[in-house]
Amino acid sequence: MSDSAATLPTPEPVSAAAPALPEGVRAGNENLIRLTDAAGRKVEALIAREQQGSFLRVAITGGGCNGLSYKMKFVPTPKRGDIVVRTAGVDVLVDSKSALYLKGTHLDYSSALVSGGFKFSNPNAKASCSCGESFSV
Repeated sequence: MSDSAATLPTPEPVSAAAPALPEGVRAGNENLIRLTDAAGRKVEALIAREQQGSFLRVAITGGGCNGLSYKMKFVPTPKRGDIVVRTAGVDVLVDSKSALYLKGTHLDYSSALVSGGFKFSNPNAKASCSCGESFSV
């Protein structure tokens, strides 16, 4: 046996603790959406307080002053067609249509009294309103 065969990387074992995704739900990565550590901590606190579900659903809907609007809510389970992204300790769900608008988005949180709250930084947005809740592409 040659020495080069001994240097091949060993595949990482699949974690038994990682739950299998429901049929029709796929795993994504932080290239789709990334939460900062501050946003992750706030979402975890809200999940514990609200007790509506352990997934954060981020979606894009029509509306708002620029045509498209961000929506967030907690849900107990993913739906068929969802993409699950694990980021900052949180499982974020994105439907496939919203994924087209969210690719590369960062979500931050600030506890500042003025202009505090969740803030989306979306590289696809050509314009956004001052409240930060709507945008256009």
